[in-house]
Amino acid sequence: MRAAVLHGENDLRHEEVATPRAGQGEVVVQVKACGVCTTDVKTLSGEGTPRDLPVILGHEVAGLLHEVGKGVEGLAVGQRVAVYPRAFCGECFYCRQGRHSLCLDQFGLAHGVNGGFAEHVLIPERLVNLGGVIPIEDSLDYDLAAMTEPLSCCFSAFRSAGIGRDDWVSIVGAGPMGLLHLLLAKSLGIHTIVTDIIPERLEKAHELGAEHVINGRKDDPVQKVQSITSIGADLVITALGATEAIEQNLPMVRNGGVFNIFGGPPRGSSIAIDPRWLHYGEIILTGTHGSSLSDFQQALKLISTGELDVQPVISHRVGLDDLLGVVQKIRKHELLKAVVLI
Repeated sequence: MRAAVLHGENDLRHEEVATPRAGQGEVVVQVKACGVCTTDVKTLSGEGTPRDLPVILGHEVAGLLHEVGKGVEGLAVGQRVAVYPRAFCGECFYCRQGRHSLCLDQFGLAHGVNGGFAEHVLIPERLVNLGGVIPIEDSLDYDLAAMTEPLSCCFSAFRSAGIGRDDWVSIVGAGPMGLLHLLLAKSLGIHTIVTDIIPERLEKAHELGAEHVINGRKDDPVQKVQSITSIGADLVITALGATEAIEQNLPMVRNGGVFNIFGGPPRGSSIAIDPRWLHYGEIILTGTHGSSLSDFQQALKLISTGELDVQPVISHRVGLDDLLGVVQKIRKHELLKAVVLI
């Protein structure tokens, strides 16, 4: 089968590799769509490169069940599916709390086993047994189904923050994840403010229904948010990894509010925090990454029913051979969100 195989930093090769076969309890999915995540871009750049190389990246997967191993129940060849990528143990301290992203014994697609930038992907027995291979309706396009995983990460952020209808969220960064946060907030009845420095992305946020957009090059985002909300945002989500932007926007959150560092900062980076602001303001400074299986299921339901339209977030649909070029465009902010169609 054809696959995009990572051999090292900036070393992505298109190769013919053996098609996986389903063993006991496993399934093989014929990949129809796999989203390109910022994590894939960082990994290609050498940040968090897997120990075991070569490896196939890609964890935002939707496709067709190609082979079902012995002992698998409830799944059949020919079913259309979306795949939750994280094989958590289900038994550790964190799994018992439903916090699967913190599992002490986890692995997953492109994180211990090969991912979805290939014509076929093997889904391990643990992930199958957890219910991570979820049938989808015939009416749901594969590229939209592949957006379930990133949307589920947004679900995780809002769930952990504990905010609801008529609260204010300020989203810093109008990239694909920032826009998904925006769409999810709207569906939950939460008021929205979006900040970025790229005019085209702010225009996109406005088109998708942001109540307020702020150009960080022209205005002081903290002052603007304070003016709009009177006391600051109930929740601030930094949907980017730039530490300077994180630090500058800390005062954007109200006293007693939640500041979520959602975008992964570079390894070794740091920010300065006034401990008195944190203490006397009773600020909850946190972060979220990944999602639980329940988050994934809820995200898939929103997309499947059409209650949340993720279509406008996808700017490019490309072939497997275009993957490296797509990554280069993402690095230059020339592309919003790409889904590889196979």
